[in-house]
Amino acid sequence: MKIKHIFTVIGFGLLKAVPVKAVCPVCVVAVGAGLGLSQYLGIDDTIAGTWIGGMLVAVSTWTIDLFNKKNWISRFKNIRNVLIFVAYYAMVIWPLYNQGLIGSGNTLFGIDKLLLGIIAGSLVFAFAVWLYEFMKKNNGKPHFPFEKVVLPISSLAALTLIFYLLT
Repeated sequence: MKIKHIFTVIGFGLLKAVPVKAVCPVCVVAVGAGLGLSQYLGIDDTIAGTWIGGMLVAVSTWTIDLFNKKNWISRFKNIRNVLIFVAYYAMVIWPLYNQGLIGSGNTLFGIDKLLLGIIAGSLVFAFAVWLYEFMKKNNGKPHFPFEKVVLPISSLAALTLIFYLLT
């Protein structure tokens, strides 16, 4: 009897499935896994910051999509979106600063390595999401399988390689 209920719940769940946005859960899991792995292996702060920046853009974008879907605070949408980004970045950067992980004198090009990685990772991830949306104008069809996952993750991986070679 329990198995029948499980299949019923799964069936209804599949019927309610909605299309995935450009920043999907797979991207966030991959970004989080990359961050955890880089810290575990003792990799440079610029590389860890790259993945933190990508994660921040992904989570901020998710939150904005949720607010848009629920029509929350839609009257001040632009201000709301900026505040969402500022809040997420503050929730990550402030504790890192208070713990001495940012501003410790560990710099590259005169900028703290972790902060540089966060900024660069954020910009690259945001560009990859924009690029996917631009490429999607191909009648809404992907150019290759898992394009929406491959573009942001491969962009962060390329930036990781660049920082690895620089540090």
